[in-house]
Amino acid sequence: MALSAPGLVYHPCYSALSLPERHRYPITKYQALYQALLASGVQPEAFSTPEPISASELNCIHDTDYIDSICQGTISPQAMRRIGFPWSQALVDRSLVSVAGSRLCAELALNRGIALHLSGGYHHARRSEGAGFCVFNDLAFTAQSMLAKGLSKILIFDLDVHQGDGTAGIFNAEPAIITASIHCEKNFPARKISSDWDIGLAKHCNNAEYLEAVNQSLETLLNWHQPELVIYDAGVDIHQQDELGLLNISTEAVYQRDLLVLSSCRNRNIPVAAVIGGGYQRDVTALTQLHLQLFKAAFSVCDLALRAEIKT
Repeated sequence: MALSAPGLVYHPCYSALSLPERHRYPITKYQALYQALLASGVQPEAFSTPEPISASELNCIHDTDYIDSICQGTISPQAMRRIGFPWSQALVDRSLVSVAGSRLCAELALNRGIALHLSGGYHHARRSEGAGFCVFNDLAFTAQSMLAKGLSKILIFDLDVHQGDGTAGIFNAEPAIITASIHCEKNFPARKISSDWDIGLAKHCNNAEYLEAVNQSLETLLNWHQPELVIYDAGVDIHQQDELGLLNISTEAVYQRDLLVLSSCRNRNIPVAAVIGGGYQRDVTALTQLHLQLFKAAFSVCDLALRAEIKT
């Protein structure tokens, strides 16, 4: 596969969600990331804009009653508290677009080798409920959609600091989709659902230990399963300054991790669709720099250069 410039997926609605003052979720990071990429030299026409999926398309991974309760606004306040957002039509619209964006990212990856979504990673959403700022599971939807297109083996490689319980539960009886999660063990969710491959790291895990776990896990999974697509959750809540992370990973190690994943797949000619995943610093400027490491790594693998605004 000839590797061209990475596909990029973004929609302005990702940050167009009104949340209560001091809400824990850094909703402005998506627009900030988009603007930072433009400032670094990426042209606006490089971005693909997803169209929202229809709610019925989610039936392949979510229960109809749950989908309807979200889309019609009949979901209970208790269930919305588990998700962590107030219900709004804007939340519904954003969720349907973000899921579509991850699917589009995978389609671009199959054509270009690498594609990156400036959203995604909503891995706590289960078949019949949401949780942890996750409404619909875009990773699961994307993987299921790619199976429907004829792929026979897909790896979901989840490096968000929180275990991918929703994705694991949705695919616990699907051998064509391999779920893998490397996360902080003593962190949310308290009750985990076993993935096909789980590595639970100790609190304050350092760079060397972390990168070794990622490298050994990825090499093993790629050799064992030889997937036709890797869906990569590149969460930056592993960072030492993240307020919900509990690991001790530097910015340079975030970059090295992303470079490792993308280059390992590239060396095997395996397409990678990456989503930015979690990150919970209140300093959105600092958080944006962390998410930019994924894009810097992707452009490096593609032998392209971004300007010096993207730092290690």
